[in-house]
Amino acid sequence: MNSIGAAAREVDVVVVGAGQAGLSSAYHLRRTGSEPKRDLPEHDLAEHDLPEHDFVVLEHAPQAGGAWQFRWPSLTYGKVHGMHSLPGLELTDADPGRPSSEVIAEYFATYERRFDLRVRRPVDVHAVREGAAGRLLVETSDGTWSARALINATGTWDRPFWPRLPGQETFRGRQLHTAQYPGPEEFAGLRVVVVGGGASGTQHLMEIAPYAAGTTWVTRRPPVFREGPFSEDVGRAAVALVEDRVRRGLPPQSVVSVTGLPLNDAIRQACADGVLDRLPMFDRITPDGVAWDDGRHVDADVILWATGFRAAIDHLAPLRLREPGGGIRLEGTRAAADPRVHLVGYGPSASTIGANRAGRSAVRDIRRLLAEVPATA
Repeated sequence: MNSIGAAAREVDVVVVGAGQAGLSSAYHLRRTGSEPKRDLPEHDLAEHDLPEHDFVVLEHAPQAGGAWQFRWPSLTYGKVHGMHSLPGLELTDADPGRPSSEVIAEYFATYERRFDLRVRRPVDVHAVREGAAGRLLVETSDGTWSARALINATGTWDRPFWPRLPGQETFRGRQLHTAQYPGPEEFAGLRVVVVGGGASGTQHLMEIAPYAAGTTWVTRRPPVFREGPFSEDVGRAAVALVEDRVRRGLPPQSVVSVTGLPLNDAIRQACADGVLDRLPMFDRITPDGVAWDDGRHVDADVILWATGFRAAIDHLAPLRLREPGGGIRLEGTRAAADPRVHLVGYGPSASTIGANRAGRSAVRDIRRLLAEVPATA
């Protein structure tokens, strides 16, 4: 069934996305008295005690796990930085040697069952637009929902960022993005250029180097390595910088981009071995490699773009929430241009612990909204 010609199903809150941010939001909705939407025949509605408030969680991925289910097999749970448990259920005794995609997918599936969140999948959300009587219309691959409020928790995984450079289409080798990274074995005997100075770029390089015929590391800005522990003060300062951009309606930067890379033993060894010997960004791509305007050229069989992701929010375009600076201005988690819309896991809440806190904050605000505005407004 598609949304065209079908009656919209009414619900108080639609949560888009069932990763960390979406599940946290659903948990707090549950905890404050809302229940997941039940599909009942219209003639049976009067025979059931229906909740005062209800919600639905829509997720486009085929199974539980959010974006984690798509992570490469070599990213074991022991290599994951800063994975915080979801509210109400600790993630304990996970095998650090197992792929994070398996560990976290199983944990999320257990979480959904434990709190009876009834996530609907796979459902693609195509557009959110203005509806009648102050409601939002959420158009999906499985019909249309009419909601009083929306929690957008779509993350970034579905929008990998690919830079565009002169000559890119002429390259005879393979180009791929972190989102398609298959693991290091596929690069055996190949000359690989890795582009990107974040955590993924350095991890890819250190994994690929023992297999590849040669690696070259290229970043737009010189990498910043952070000495010492990641203190609460450092974390708060980093989040504040991202928060400031969001308040000004600018596209958010990741928290990691302003904290720097932790300088651990593996990083030190990779620097000593020349694996993390960074070059500035090349100026163009040639059929057989990459080139700089100063005459330097590096032959390559593969270009791996570890260049990050952008917020997956195109479905919100009909609401015209974007500011002239290109981002959505937030007040807390609430879109400044529309108090019915909350973005969780966006900007300063794009970390696992940040998503947990933002989910609680969004639900608190939505509770106030639902109390202030009658359902038939």
